[in-house]
Amino acid sequence: MDQYDEDGVYMQQEDDWDRDLLLDPAWEKQQRKTFTAWCNSHLRKAGTQIENIEEDFRDGLKLMLLLEVISGERLAKPERGKMRVHKISNVNKALDFIASKGVKLISIGAEEIVDGNAKMTLGMIWTIILRFAIQDISVEETSAKEGLLLWCQRKTAPYKNVNIQNFHISWKDGLGFCALIHRHRPELIDYGKLRKDDPMTNLNTAFDVAEKYLDIPKMLDAEDIISTLRPDEKAVMTYVSCYYHAFSGKQKAETAANRICKVLAVNQENEQLMEDYEKLASDLLEWIRCTIPWLENRMPENTMQAMQQKLEDFRDYRRLHKPPKVQEKCQLEINFNTLQTKLRLSNRPAFMPSEGKMVSDINNAWGNLEGAEKGYEEWLLNEIRRLERLDHLAEKFRQKAAIHEAWTEGKEDMLQKRDYETASLSDIKALLKKHEAFESDLAAHQDRVEQIAAIAQELNELDYYDSPSVNARCQRICDQWDALGALTQKRSEALQRTEKLLETIDQLYLEFAKRAAPFNNWMEGAMEDLQDTFIVHTIEEIQGLSTAHEQFKATLPEADKERQAILGIHNEIAKIVQTYHVNMAGTNPYTTINPQEINAKWDKVRQLVPQRDQALIEEHARQQNNERLRRQFANQANVIGPWIQTKMEEIGRISIEMHGTLEDQLTHLRQYEKSIVNYKPKIDQLEGDHQLIQEALIFDNKHTNYTMEHIRVGWEQLLTTIARTINEIENQILTRDAKGISQEQLNEFRASFNHFDRKRTGVMDAEDFKTCLISMGYNLGDNEFSRIMSIVDPNRMGIVTFQAFIDFMSRETADTDTADQVMASFKVLAGDKNYILADELRRELPPDQADYCIARMAPYTGPDGVPGALDYMSFSTALYGESDL
Repeated sequence: MDQYDEDGVYMQQEDDWDRDLLLDPAWEKQQRKTFTAWCNSHLRKAGTQIENIEEDFRDGLKLMLLLEVISGERLAKPERGKMRVHKISNVNKALDFIASKGVKLISIGAEEIVDGNAKMTLGMIWTIILRFAIQDISVEETSAKEGLLLWCQRKTAPYKNVNIQNFHISWKDGLGFCALIHRHRPELIDYGKLRKDDPMTNLNTAFDVAEKYLDIPKMLDAEDIISTLRPDEKAVMTYVSCYYHAFSGKQKAETAANRICKVLAVNQENEQLMEDYEKLASDLLEWIRCTIPWLENRMPENTMQAMQQKLEDFRDYRRLHKPPKVQEKCQLEINFNTLQTKLRLSNRPAFMPSEGKMVSDINNAWGNLEGAEKGYEEWLLNEIRRLERLDHLAEKFRQKAAIHEAWTEGKEDMLQKRDYETASLSDIKALLKKHEAFESDLAAHQDRVEQIAAIAQELNELDYYDSPSVNARCQRICDQWDALGALTQKRSEALQRTEKLLETIDQLYLEFAKRAAPFNNWMEGAMEDLQDTFIVHTIEEIQGLSTAHEQFKATLPEADKERQAILGIHNEIAKIVQTYHVNMAGTNPYTTINPQEINAKWDKVRQLVPQRDQALIEEHARQQNNERLRRQFANQANVIGPWIQTKMEEIGRISIEMHGTLEDQLTHLRQYEKSIVNYKPKIDQLEGDHQLIQEALIFDNKHTNYTMEHIRVGWEQLLTTIARTINEIENQILTRDAKGISQEQLNEFRASFNHFDRKRTGVMDAEDFKTCLISMGYNLGDNEFSRIMSIVDPNRMGIVTFQAFIDFMSRETADTDTADQVMASFKVLAGDKNYILADELRRELPPDQADYCIARMAPYTGPDGVPGALDYMSFSTALYGESDL
């Protein structure tokens, strides 16, 4: 039985290697050959071998490589120097690694190995063989040497002439080796033809078959075994252990096959997710591609009804067609993030969609869609406003043309009358003054004619669809206007010949008309202003109206004087008529305004003044109330706004600082969230004040820069930030638990992240991240750094979040475990070969999974040109992708 010290550390039996005795020359020869062949069987996997066992291990390099291959672990970096101190350092690293596996090396020092001491070197190799090839053998609660002996006895029991009792003379006739091969591979040896008295044939048969079909190298020579009275036990044990490992790996192969099946199932699921993403992305991009040309169509319509229909179609697009696509876009991003998370957790490379189907490409296409949508909406509104403008101008043209045509109706007939020929002097004078008034009226209508022509010109410039009819009507009005001007001039010249009549009374009538008309216009304007409704929004505006009203009231005394003067002219006419008995028609031929009308309008003005005073007072009171509401809202908003900003900054500090465990930070954040939620009543109170302001139609507030929309957005951002921060801590806990990261490691990750987050934004840009990696010992080239950035920043946003940072760091830690699993799977399937054959995969895996795996491996070429074979690197790349395995 193997011996262990009181600490449970494996100790080699003293009788296994007695360094005080000289080796038997025959045994030494057997050990040299056996140990050399055993070492080369493992070193070939790393592409090298040894020729002289004591010379080739002197620098320690191949010794360290041998330990890495047989253990599947990475040793410390070797020294590449040629000096003795470098060689001793390498050998010590190898011996330290052996000791770390629970083996006590007695009297074996690095100096003896470096000096080429054959005894020490063979002893060290035997120790390695015991630890890594024999110690782990376990058969029916026995292990190591006894376990291996029991396994040989169980396997050879049915065979005649075979009696295995030890690892020396029991094997001299070669039947033991042949029995082991025949027990497991009966097709390789015809055991019935073997003879006990022919050991040379038996031994050579076993050694040749083992080398050719079982990939077990020749470690023994038949002549040495036969010629030696007692073959070397260590050489025989070493060689027999290779038989054990070759034949006992079938169950392990099944375990490896199951592990491969699981990996393949995960790969198939991820590939289905990738196909779903590609299809959904293609459909969404195709819909965007078909929609944008419709939104970019700028062909205007001639009528308001047609443009209204376009607007209705656009509203249907906004209400019915676009929302499902918004959901599809959101779902696409969710699926993409889910897939990337699954790939990251299974240590697979990030998913890179087809060209043009990245999330950023979809966002860009969506941005183009929204840009076209915004431009289309603006164009629709502008076109509708243009058509509204055209309709308004056309209606204005019709109204002004109708008024002008109504005014000119009968004017040509009136101007063509020859009534002045039979009229008296007074009649002629009246006709002359009337004609002068008509000329004034005609001049006043000149503006209307010019406006009509200008409107027609504008309609033409705006491409009004009914411009021909507008132009025709405008031309008729202009032609008629020219005719009226000619007729007016002709009648004026005729009346001037009788200008001497009715001068005194006519002059008074004319004076009355000239002064009454502007005064009448002033009173009408005053009444209109006094009755005009006003809309104000501030105290200053109502005060301005009050000031203007007071100024208007100050002009009333002067206006009353003008009224009395106009009435005095009328009284003067009456006095003249009465004094001189003038035969008058009784009415002023120059105006329809009479004293009664002037007095009535004056009384109306006096009546409206106090009404206006009352309206201004009431509006002033309303504006004072509005000012109170403004100040009330501003007082609260000026407190809540900074409070929200302060909380946002505090949350940012909490997410960066490291106080306590993640669970403590999560508890603190949830308490913080509760305190924020408890602040909600103040927001609701502010909403109530804002509702009062809206009901009062208040649109501005000079007492605060905060609007309710600002407060709402800030509040929503605060709730979102605290929720997102809590989610980040929860994700860090999940990552820590899933990856086995300690709290100290997380604190170190956070400290490193915070140190290099120079802008204190909660993320690192690419340069800061690269500096961080260099400080942690990474030797980064451009290609390596690009590869790492593709892992931590798959969306190519140019930033690294803390979650991505710890995912990367935990993955770097986990890569070693994954590499161990891959190496174990490869060793089980490959046995002692350094490659795997496709037939071996088909034998160990279900047919469908074997075909899938072989198809995945198709792009890779086996070592030394072996067709259908994979070495370790191609095997790991095919199963786990281009990684650091």
